[in-house]
Amino acid sequence: MPDAARERAAYWRLPGLALEAMHADFRRHTYPMHAHDTYSFGVTDHGAQSFLCRGERRTSAAGLVMAFNPDDPHDGRAAAESGYRYRMLHLGEDLLRGVIADAAPGTAGLPLFGEPVVDDACLARALDRLYRAVVGHAPRLAVDERLTTAVLAMTGRAAVRRPRPAERTRGPADTAALERARRLLRDRFTEDVSADELAHAAGCSRFALYRGFRAAYGFAPSAYQRDLRLRHARALLLAGTAPSVAATEAGFTDQAHLTRWFARVYGTTPGAYVRAGAHSARSAASAGQGLRGANTRGGAGRGPITA
Repeated sequence: MPDAARERAAYWRLPGLALEAMHADFRRHTYPMHAHDTYSFGVTDHGAQSFLCRGERRTSAAGLVMAFNPDDPHDGRAAAESGYRYRMLHLGEDLLRGVIADAAPGTAGLPLFGEPVVDDACLARALDRLYRAVVGHAPRLAVDERLTTAVLAMTGRAAVRRPRPAERTRGPADTAALERARRLLRDRFTEDVSADELAHAAGCSRFALYRGFRAAYGFAPSAYQRDLRLRHARALLLAGTAPSVAATEAGFTDQAHLTRWFARVYGTTPGAYVRAGAHSARSAASAGQGLRGANTRGGAGRGPITA
């Protein structure tokens, strides 16, 4: 039974985005020779897996990154007694092309990855953050930002053939453009705004907006949106709104999503935050009653104590 429980895989997809995440935990499962019509980037989390790719047998152990080009034939099986656990992201060619063109307008061609196994902790972290955003139902803006980071990291650090840069690219976003983007986030912070929408409102590329926004305001746009949501949720909680309702009205996926970020930013849970306010109110009321009682217990013939 334990072995059977290990043989599993799960997939996540985002509507309207050629991006798919998968997680697999195998001990005995073997893949036949196959290929994907996407770029496929992954990280081995446990054990090791062996696969034949481009005429050579490769092994990806825990912590290593895998990089497959579209139509790269490969198989797969365990290379350790404990099996193998890994995560993979499949990105459509047009999606990759769009991210690269946005970061460096005028580039031509697509990257080619020469080594299917790469030892690079920076790439592993970038892919991990994107995977968690997809699986964790992060706001679209956060997914877009992490997608750009992961694609540019993979292209810049692991590709043997990179897209050819243009001679001239657009400059950084100006102050007016950044303010337009910030205003849109303030007006629509509860909505699932995409990086494309934000860049269109600002009148610049997604990449230029991301870099300029962080430099000007100290936040990535997605982090700024999340901060606005947390402020709104906190105000709703203080007004007596239930945490589950406050989460929805502030734009969070659910109460657990609100609780996780509330605790990270404010150091306490929404429930504890509300209870602390109620306790403070009761304490103040008790103190007031005690003072009034002391005033009325003054000596005979004496009036109430006044300031």
